[in-house]
Amino acid sequence: MTQKHGKKYTTALAKVEAEKNYALNDAVALVKEIDYANFDASVEVAFKLNVDTRQADQQLRGAVILPNGTGKDKKVIVFAQGDKAKEAEAAGADVVGAADLVAQIQGGWMDFDTAIATPDMMAQVGRVARILGPKGMMPNPKTGTVTMDVAKAVSDAKGGQVTYRTDRDGNVAVPVGRVSFEEGKLAENIKTIADTVLKARPAAVKGTYVQHVSIASTFGPAVALDLNTL
Repeated sequence: MTQKHGKKYTTALAKVEAEKNYALNDAVALVKEIDYANFDASVEVAFKLNVDTRQADQQLRGAVILPNGTGKDKKVIVFAQGDKAKEAEAAGADVVGAADLVAQIQGGWMDFDTAIATPDMMAQVGRVARILGPKGMMPNPKTGTVTMDVAKAVSDAKGGQVTYRTDRDGNVAVPVGRVSFEEGKLAENIKTIADTVLKARPAAVKGTYVQHVSIASTFGPAVALDLNTL
């Protein structure tokens, strides 16, 4: 079934040259120009990678701090006890708890963006793995969200850290800011993500690693990027 788009999307799409891979700065300018949302839309970069995600050593997962943040005030929760709970609170965590926080999530509460945990809390956090896992919010050492340094983890999360991971089809999609960002700041964030993804190339991958890259605002059409300008 073919998806039907509205007039605003069709008008925006008409300004994007089909089959063209735009230089990074030109692509950013175009995405800002053709955005038609009546709010400050997010901008996302998406990579199509030549990886076999059925193989554990070809799955990408990690975190990176964007130099210019995401433009979103993240709500951060921390599973911790004792002194570590106090450290998390002092660092600016929105909610800190242990078994009580697990119970809240089991009851349906999900008003947060990032979850952090100390290693000793993971047995309890495991009780909500089925809730947090599918949303990509389960604390994980690879993304720096299972750590004893909760203060740094909270600071990073609040300071523009984003996580990335391959989906089952080998795609990686990451938010890189807002349409209101200056072009140079969006471009810098995109370059940071691109550098991270390129350096994370699995050793087992043969041939072309990055098959396609594009950026788009929340409702706007995607604009393909020229890899050589990243």
